[in-house]
Amino acid sequence: MDTILKTTGLTKQFGKKLAVNDVNMTIKRGDIYGFIGKNGAGKTTFMRMVLGTAFPTKGNVSLFDGMPAQKARRRIGSLIEGPGLYKNCTAYENLKQFSLIYGGSEEEIHEILKFVGLDGVGKKKAGKFSLGMKQRLGIAIALLGDPEFLILDEPVNGLDPAGMKEVRDLILKLNHEKNVTILISSHLLDELSKIVTKYGIINDGILVEEVSAKDLEERCRQKLTFTVDDTQKAIAALASIVPSSEIQAENGQIVLSSHMDEAASLNRLLVQSDIAVSGIQLQTDGLEQYFMKRIGD
Repeated sequence: MDTILKTTGLTKQFGKKLAVNDVNMTIKRGDIYGFIGKNGAGKTTFMRMVLGTAFPTKGNVSLFDGMPAQKARRRIGSLIEGPGLYKNCTAYENLKQFSLIYGGSEEEIHEILKFVGLDGVGKKKAGKFSLGMKQRLGIAIALLGDPEFLILDEPVNGLDPAGMKEVRDLILKLNHEKNVTILISSHLLDELSKIVTKYGIINDGILVEEVSAKDLEERCRQKLTFTVDDTQKAIAALASIVPSSEIQAENGQIVLSSHMDEAASLNRLLVQSDIAVSGIQLQTDGLEQYFMKRIGD
């Protein structure tokens, strides 16, 4: 079972509005899939269709390599739009209440509380928890029944840096220690970049792009660009200093992925090699800039 989630042409229409438009998404076992989009882009609606709490206008959802939906969804835990907690109950009492719905023994409840770092809160009521603690308790509830796939909708939204780190560390722990595959939506790109293995960018209901974290890191690296009159001659000249694997020719420009702090000496080398240099630019395309370009803003 290598493919945890595969959607084909998944679409949801409300009146004249296409909230989710022909989305084809693939999540493999072990992925932490970062689902990026502005508010209203269609992330939550998509997740609800995967969970079966919203019905597609058209398209298909395949879970666990085509396992029957009812059986497959028992293997999924979720936290959508914040945890619905019993505020006058302790962390243990909350899990006990939800275990009546999702299953879970006394032993499992205590194990989950320890895993999410809430085993030491004693009789403190959930209504008195910090926002980060509430999110961890929400994730704890989602872990009842020992799910293989976890769907988290904006789990770090509104948290302070300490709360974000707590949730981030918990997600990594779930993935690394329990091999839980995770679909996590957020608009906090820097936070996602610290944990995800693959990104899906959604805009106005359309999945604009799926890209691995490794490929995106490569695309967002700093680049030193020289605009020259002869790219082949420039490549030959620079090859004496810069490894050939780090030199590219693009539209009359030489693009280097290293030697960023040697622009002046490299320019001198090109000029001495009788190559006309009409422009030098250091480009840095961060994750946020890349995202904004992909959605056309």
